[in-house]
Amino acid sequence: MTPDEVGTRAAELTDGEVSTSGGGAWARATVDVTADRWPAAARALRDDATLALDFFDWLSAVDELADGFGIVAHLWSTRHRHGILLRTRVGRDAAAVPSIVDVYPGAAWHERETYEMFGVDFTGHPGGLRPLLLPPEFEGHPLRKEFVLASRVAKDWPGAKEPGESHDPGTARRQKMRPPGVPDPTEWGPQASRGPAADDRAGTE
Repeated sequence: MTPDEVGTRAAELTDGEVSTSGGGAWARATVDVTADRWPAAARALRDDATLALDFFDWLSAVDELADGFGIVAHLWSTRHRHGILLRTRVGRDAAAVPSIVDVYPGAAWHERETYEMFGVDFTGHPGGLRPLLLPPEFEGHPLRKEFVLASRVAKDWPGAKEPGESHDPGTARRQKMRPPGVPDPTEWGPQASRGPAADDRAGTE
């Protein structure tokens, strides 16, 4: 089946809206459903003989700021070798969507991670949304766009943007390096009569 055919069939099963991304052979149909239809849509896509989307690949979220969060799951058919993106949207306040672990057990880890990183609750998740990647005392959801990276606020980034740069005043710049086989511009070419370049002199002082 082509991505368009997959999307059309998926829309019929889920009462969703379908769109197809570009990418040629790698194209994927995307089906948008309402949050209350999320588990039923996943089950319909899995159980339909035409689509047979029996393999759960991944699930995550996208922070859309005022528009809330987009929840996206990629499903794949091991029999027919085609996939689909199942997507829904939840509001920013009290963001929640029903769990699909009873449909795809492999979603358990992904729902826990999405809860930690974005603060989206998956109601009915078996065993509860226990911490997966972050320590229990961690506060906040680090992949939300309003999350502040406290370490950057407390102190400047210690690294340099470019080789030879430094945040410390008075530190000598590192002498520029040339790729192998590239001559010094002060020894060859139109600048040969000008003497050592200013950058090279600064690096040797």
